[in-house]
Amino acid sequence: MDFLVGLLNAMPGAVAQGIIWGFMAIGVYITFRILDVADLTVDGSFTTGGATCVILTLNGVNMGLALLISFIAGLLAGLVTGLFHTKFGIPAILAGILTQLGLYSINLHIMGWGTKNGSAANLQVSVDRYKLLVAGRYVRDLSFNNPLIVLVIIIPIIIAILYWFFGTEIGASLRATGANDNMARAQGINTDVTKVLGLMISNGIVAFSGALFAQYQGFSDVNMGRGAIVIGLAAVIIAEVVFGKVFRNFSAKLLGCVFGAVIYYIVIQIVLKMGLSTDDLKLLSALVVAVFLALPYWKSKYFSKVGNKGE
Repeated sequence: MDFLVGLLNAMPGAVAQGIIWGFMAIGVYITFRILDVADLTVDGSFTTGGATCVILTLNGVNMGLALLISFIAGLLAGLVTGLFHTKFGIPAILAGILTQLGLYSINLHIMGWGTKNGSAANLQVSVDRYKLLVAGRYVRDLSFNNPLIVLVIIIPIIIAILYWFFGTEIGASLRATGANDNMARAQGINTDVTKVLGLMISNGIVAFSGALFAQYQGFSDVNMGRGAIVIGLAAVIIAEVVFGKVFRNFSAKLLGCVFGAVIYYIVIQIVLKMGLSTDDLKLLSALVVAVFLALPYWKSKYFSKVGNKGE
């Protein structure tokens, strides 16, 4: 009984965090499924978004403007990775690693902006002193301060914008680049431009997610994005395995990424309530991703054979 009560109390927080990380999963989906690139920049750009939002909030910048600038900071991170890949000829995965590595130092300087040392590993932002858009303190409140209300409003807006964009000529060019790079070039598409643009959009959304998460937890930390790519991939794969046959429309697939992140965080909460040490969370995350990545393979290799034998 205590287990169920504790689990129910943890559900609002799990759902809120799942939605916030769901935005990040949408960014991962753009590179992983649309561009067919595993972009590791996200571990750094997620923190960049959080650090930028917090430092601007502490300096009196309007929250809406702080979120916009955080998004732009993510765009710039994606631009660097894109240029590394297209202009320097560095493989995409290595380009992401290089940008992520550089962002560690940049994030320290962002959070230390205006201080004597010029760098800081973390920054606090209290909801008591600043008007935050989403604050974890109110996640169980039946009021308009509840972050779940704001997040549920933001979800369709982000998805609608992306649905519109990928229906435009440049959006279609981006999708064509990911589907078949050589064919896209044969059709006159500048694939270098579309790759850079895709990486920029992806990391912009990831940074936006990081900005929301920093507000939710009340601080930004230089390590807050560590392992973000694993969570993003987990959400994308869970969405494809669970909702793949139901969500076929592009906008529905983006929504599925959010649902996948929510499911991921609910699973994490269940396992934690069962007594798993928080020190083992990274291991659990890796195992969750491995299992869901393997499910389609197991299904095609084993279950299809069983079905054929029965025919």
